[in-house]
Amino acid sequence: MVLMDVDGVLTDGKIIFTSNGDEVKEFNILDGMGITLARMAGLMTGIITGRESKMVQRRAEELKYDVISQGSFKKLPRYEEIKKQFNLSDEQVCYMGDDFPDLPVLKKVGFSVAVSNARDELKEIADYTTAVSGGEGAVREVIEKILKAQGKFDKLIKEIKA
Repeated sequence: MVLMDVDGVLTDGKIIFTSNGDEVKEFNILDGMGITLARMAGLMTGIITGRESKMVQRRAEELKYDVISQGSFKKLPRYEEIKKQFNLSDEQVCYMGDDFPDLPVLKKVGFSVAVSNARDELKEIADYTTAVSGGEGAVREVIEKILKAQGKFDKLIKEIKA
């Protein structure tokens, strides 16, 4: 399973409020295709985010994430629930983060990832740091890396091109 934070990982971390109070976030289409590739390859995906947002809910439902957990500032207890729910070990989980609330989960998972614009403390303990920043295709980068390591990437691309 590939789990990730939202703000700073799936987005660039900026939040814009319109004059009527609506929240605006940008999601990169590259990451969306990465989530689609993961699903096609049989990888489960999910988000654990401290904030709650209708936009995040909409995007997550659109991409058919297996787990959509919002309002989870303390992420480790929610991570443990997800592991139990899907009968997963730590080694079967990749987690992507960018800031301090992600640290406890990053320390437990089998493959920990810090986006390139993450806090240095996360980069120091992460198994991998992305080449690109959150919101710029970092999720896609990691999913492709996982699929290549599993020997699934080339077959998926051939299917898509056919």
